[in-house]
Amino acid sequence: MLTRLRAFAEKHPRLAAWIALAAGMVIILIIAARDVGLLWNQWLFLILATIALAGLCVWIIGWEANDDAPAASE
Repeated sequence: MLTRLRAFAEKHPRLAAWIALAAGMVIILIIAARDVGLLWNQWLFLILATIALAGLCVWIIGWEANDDAPAASE
C-alpha cells in the first residue's frame, strides 16, 4: 500500500501535495470551527474554499520550484 502511495506521489507530486495539504487544512478547519454552529451549506463552502486555497498554495509554491531549474537556452 505504501509503495503505491509513494509511486503516486513520485508520478504526480503536485497533486499529492495538494491532497495532503488540503486534508490537513480541512482537519484543522473542522477542529477550529466545530463549536461555531455553522449550517451545512456554510461548512460545505468553507471546506471547498479550503481545498481551493490548498491548491492555490501548491501552485504558487510550484512557481518557485521552477525558478531553480536552469533555462534551456543557457
